[in-house]
Amino acid sequence: MKRQIFDAEHDAFRETVRTFIGKEVLPHYEQWEKDGIVSRDAWLAAGRQGLLGLAVPEEYGGGGNTDFRYSAVLAEEFTRAGAPGLAIGLHNDIIGPYLTSLATEEQKRRWLPGFCSGEIVTAIAMTEPGAGSDLQGIRTTAEDRGDHWLLNGSKTFISNGILADLVIVVARTTPEGGAKGLSLLVVERGTEGFERGRNLDKIGQKAQDTAELFFHDVRVPKENLLGQRDGAFLHLMTNLAQERLNIAVAGIAAAEYLLEITTQYVKEREAFGRPLAKLQHIRFEIAEMATECAVTRAFLDRCIVDHSDGRLDAVHASMAKWWATELQKRVADRCLQLHGGYGYMTEYRVAKAFTDGRIQTIYGGTTEIMKEIIGRALLS
Repeated sequence: MKRQIFDAEHDAFRETVRTFIGKEVLPHYEQWEKDGIVSRDAWLAAGRQGLLGLAVPEEYGGGGNTDFRYSAVLAEEFTRAGAPGLAIGLHNDIIGPYLTSLATEEQKRRWLPGFCSGEIVTAIAMTEPGAGSDLQGIRTTAEDRGDHWLLNGSKTFISNGILADLVIVVARTTPEGGAKGLSLLVVERGTEGFERGRNLDKIGQKAQDTAELFFHDVRVPKENLLGQRDGAFLHLMTNLAQERLNIAVAGIAAAEYLLEITTQYVKEREAFGRPLAKLQHIRFEIAEMATECAVTRAFLDRCIVDHSDGRLDAVHASMAKWWATELQKRVADRCLQLHGGYGYMTEYRVAKAFTDGRIQTIYGGTTEIMKEIIGRALLS
């Protein structure tokens, strides 16, 4: 079915993104994977091209466009290119809203121009060695010392952790407050006591740096509190729908691309003297995946439009994230199987898609958490 959610401006933007990826990303991507980190030059190039801060008001150097369909185009094209390492979605759609909606005027003028130019790379530090989806388990503390916060603790699995110049840290500011005793503090590169640990070795997304972060008596200025004191829980919940939708958009785009290249492969690959596509089992596999992708695409496009209009709720965002990422995982596994031994070779896109995409059902809230959110809402 022909998609109905994009107009000519979105199509023109898609061509811009494809040109950028072809010129500034793909020629360097193999080296980034070897290095375990993306070059800063790529971030600066993305800023020059206007791909960063799409929704940031123009007065701070952004695009001033809150239409999420542009973010969807970015997610789709980077996914199809097999280049998740340049984490523009994290920067724009996950961290960006915290800065635009919670920052003071002084903070916006201090941080947003660099955010949009690529001079300031961002990260959000929530997960800890003993706390993932359960915010009540967070142990990182920030003590009020009058003119500053004294921050102590550690974080792990932090995307952009090595590159980041600005890290939004979730810390406990009221010890007895449970999940509602948390605040967001912004820690900037070079702050004394802020150290980066290992660039973690992952099974996929090798070009995207993922790090451990350590905070030892870090003096965070009071003016670096983002939003309300003890308000992190509400702030985090407010922005999760967009984060999960962004992950879901990448999920369905990956599944569709894998189906596309596998369909072509089984037409060309021969076994027992004829193309694999002539075997009924292969046709059934392709038919099932194509149907699942088509149904999921219809739902995701509706979610994209609803979010662009401000109508997407947490339940439907959770449904989208759960379903699209689990579909991506199933399709990647089945397409690898259909490629046979070649599918296990990293030179084939299906192998990289298999490992790069495995994290999709985990970060941004696991599949199990998505089901819990949906179930609670329906049964409360």
